[in-house]
Amino acid sequence: MSNLLDTIDSVLLMGPGPSSVNPKVYQALAKSTIGHLDPQFLGLMDGLKESLRKVMYTKNEATITLSGTGSSGMEAVMTNLIEDGEPMLVAVNGYFSERLVEVASRLGAQVDKIEFPWGKPVDPSEVAKKLKEKSYKFVSMVHGETSTGVLNPIKEVGPIVRAAGAYFIVDAVTSLGANELHVDDWCVDALYSCSQKGLGCPSGLSPVTFSARAMEKIAARKKKVPNFYLDMTLLMKYWSGTPRGYHHTAPANMYYAFYEALALILEEGVENVCARHKEVHEYLVAGLEKLGLSLLVEKPWRLPNLNTVLIPQGIEEAAVRKELRQTYKIEVGAGLGSLAGKIWRIGIMGHTARKENVDTLLAALKKILGR
Repeated sequence: MSNLLDTIDSVLLMGPGPSSVNPKVYQALAKSTIGHLDPQFLGLMDGLKESLRKVMYTKNEATITLSGTGSSGMEAVMTNLIEDGEPMLVAVNGYFSERLVEVASRLGAQVDKIEFPWGKPVDPSEVAKKLKEKSYKFVSMVHGETSTGVLNPIKEVGPIVRAAGAYFIVDAVTSLGANELHVDDWCVDALYSCSQKGLGCPSGLSPVTFSARAMEKIAARKKKVPNFYLDMTLLMKYWSGTPRGYHHTAPANMYYAFYEALALILEEGVENVCARHKEVHEYLVAGLEKLGLSLLVEKPWRLPNLNTVLIPQGIEEAAVRKELRQTYKIEVGAGLGSLAGKIWRIGIMGHTARKENVDTLLAALKKILGR
């Protein structure tokens, strides 16, 4: 019987995630497993907290890593904060902001949407206007909208939300580790992300952070958090308790990999990492333009690490993606929702964000489109 693992290709990951992984991260992943309450592992958890605070630019004590993908981070933030009947405003301009609406509604929030066209950014003035019309407990939006390639202005929206007395919830799944993001200065109360995009680690973990005022709200809930596994009051006893309380069997090897991925970012410097993503983005855009290709999003609002490329008339988008994967071992993403069949999503995240990878992709696209 053949081993299916022997058949797995080495693929250049240039889609919406996961991203390619630095060999040093793979080496960390392969280290010997230790127990989830081992003193060395608890020390590693402390190191993860400190590294995440630096990457997120926050002093929040409740800055931890969840054992689950980015969707678990979304569930954790919503499940811990929202109580039945509380009013929430969600700025919607893409597939994943629509998911915020879905998750919050399932938890009993009274959700209003303020909608913007897909491919366009959230307008802070419109959010401010909405907050003057009605009092909301929460305001939520996506920082880097993965479905459209838009980088939304959370820096401008955060202070508006704080002034209105609401809690500001941010999806940073595709933005963290590749774009400027200052949790404390931008008045973010709860934020979640994932390990496999800008942070350059395999998928499976979700970093989250909660402000002190957000944790106070959780502590003052009328009822217990309805999800045991994602209950921050229990998780914090595992991450910061004295003594540490058992909560779940954390995936030690994934934590090793994430620790190394964050160490590489801090070694390069967070600002330098963001600058590298922007430089490689501009290099990619210039190369695409030479091939006659253009982007969906206007220049000021482009998410550098996730580029949405308009498909030329007469090109079968799925056929191009198939040939890229089968012949050239390159993965790019398709459009979602209303953009399905209209765009390719090209990711340059984490270790993928290097000019040599862009050159490889452009050379392959030139051959395919040239026919």
